[in-house]
Amino acid sequence: MKALLLVAHGSRRKQSNDEVVLLADKLRKNCSQQYNIVNAAFLELAEVLIPDGIKQCIDAGASSITVLPYFLNSGRHVVEDIPNILNDCIALYPEIDISLAPHLGASSLMMDLLMASAETAKSL
Repeated sequence: MKALLLVAHGSRRKQSNDEVVLLADKLRKNCSQQYNIVNAAFLELAEVLIPDGIKQCIDAGASSITVLPYFLNSGRHVVEDIPNILNDCIALYPEIDISLAPHLGASSLMMDLLMASAETAKSL
């Protein structure tokens, strides 16, 4: 079974974390053909942390997990922290295929998204 784990930074503000969980729920409904399991996890400041999110996917039957960083820039969290956490998880679960997708800001679709979003601007 394939899983998608959407990973965000995490916030002290509960509403911000809830937005990420809601986005994962929407993804689950829209990509059920590609992924049997879709969950959200956080780097810090919020529950569920990345290692727990990986374990949840495995407990739900995942044999393959794609981690999708919901980050715009390739800062330290994207370049170092998330890969380091995933390497620890790979050591714990060597039988599970854990892969890391490019962060959101690196997507070739970003330009189209930015332009489409700009077109929806409203006067304040």
